[in-house]
Amino acid sequence: MKADRPERVGFYPGTFDPVTCGHLDVIERAARLVDRLVIGVAVNAGKKPLLSVDERVASIQEETPALALRANCVIDVMAYDELLVDAVRRAGASMIVRGLRLLVDFDYEAQMLGANRRLAPEIETIFLMASESTQFISSSMVREIAAYGGDISGFTPKGAAHRVLARLKR
Repeated sequence: MKADRPERVGFYPGTFDPVTCGHLDVIERAARLVDRLVIGVAVNAGKKPLLSVDERVASIQEETPALALRANCVIDVMAYDELLVDAVRRAGASMIVRGLRLLVDFDYEAQMLGANRRLAPEIETIFLMASESTQFISSSMVREIAAYGGDISGFTPKGAAHRVLARLKR
């Protein structure tokens, strides 16, 4: 952080069930834009996640030290079970980072942007398009491939893949 400006803190929310290579791409690119990036792992019990919130947090924590080093950024991971804007404020962030895979994501994200802006006009939202190599990856696709015995190693980091496979064996 430069002494002449306040710390730039971004908040990247998601369910991360599991964290994918696409998520990691957005995390690394967002980390280059801020001094500190907080990855907010939504408890989101309504979605009935495969992995527990602790498993999802741990998966991200395993992957972020190298990303933080490359981006020269502090990366923190926290779970939250509240309105997104309240979690953003609690983290001390001034911007929400959202990844867009395809145009289909845009409709949903535009609705969320409008609601968040109404609830917290001081918080800005920025969108990062997924890299071409990760645009097709989604957590739900990874879970489905794994459930049918497919190889998910190209879609998610090793630790997350291990957690998914272990959970599906139960």
